[in-house]
Amino acid sequence: MSSYNITYQERAIKEYESATQWYRQRSERAAENFESAVKEKIDALRTSPGLYKQTYKQFHEVALKRYPYSLVYMINEKERLVIISSIFHHKRHPKRKYRK
Repeated sequence: MSSYNITYQERAIKEYESATQWYRQRSERAAENFESAVKEKIDALRTSPGLYKQTYKQFHEVALKRYPYSLVYMINEKERLVIISSIFHHKRHPKRKYRK
């Protein structure tokens, strides 16, 4: 089975950069561990994006280990593409999670 390609919406990129910067201001190690946790989940999405729960309409999400964030994404089966729409902090208002 071939893997899925990953693409990121601008919002997800900004959230990732902001979170990484926040952790880096506190600890280089924490920032590196956050980056690794995100990469680990993205690697899992490449092979099995349907494994994680569909939480709202076409959106799926998977929580990071040890960090209060979830990757919110959509799957385009026809193009074998995973579109990451948000790297969502769990303390934010949930209604902001599902935006294209």
